[in-house]
Amino acid sequence: MQDVKVKICGLTREQDVQASVMAGADAIGFVLTRSPRQITAARANELSLLVPAGVLKVGLFLNQSRAEIEQVLNTVSLDILQFHGTESAEDCRQFDLPYLKSVSMLDGSALKIAAIDYPDAAGLLLDSHVAGKVGGSGKVFDWSLISKGSIPLWLAGGLNQDNVAAAMQQAQPFAVDVSSGVESSPGIKCAEKIVAFINAARS
Repeated sequence: MQDVKVKICGLTREQDVQASVMAGADAIGFVLTRSPRQITAARANELSLLVPAGVLKVGLFLNQSRAEIEQVLNTVSLDILQFHGTESAEDCRQFDLPYLKSVSMLDGSALKIAAIDYPDAAGLLLDSHVAGKVGGSGKVFDWSLISKGSIPLWLAGGLNQDNVAAAMQQAQPFAVDVSSGVESSPGIKCAEKIVAFINAARS
């Protein structure tokens, strides 16, 4: 069985990017929309220079205009765009980059609808449904709601070093995505937690 891919999201500091890369992360996520972990495009560009070839640079957006996203893309080179709002597939694909579309897992129908609505997504990112929050909630959803299809599934929502192995066993996702589960405070990652999380995900 191929190793699960691991994405560390919400990075704001050089040392956290370096710790994630050293620990073997496959993808690094920058939050470019309003969030406790938000950074500017210029800051994302500075941090992206520490990311070696082979590690994906992911930019997270939420209901932003095409002009705003293009302005970001003119500043920082991203490999994948991640959309967390009500963007349509047409909105997501207009930048000619692979995209992930988040799915708020309120019930079992959410994933099935998303698979129909976003057939060309590089992945569907399954996150907890928390009213008024978009990712980074630290809440786990019911993994039994997951049904696999042809689109790779990226599992998020309350993952940490203690539950990621169980999540892997039950959901068998293509990738796991962690933010708050490897933090000491919002936007401040803990190198030891990053290492422990990646080791647990691949155990």
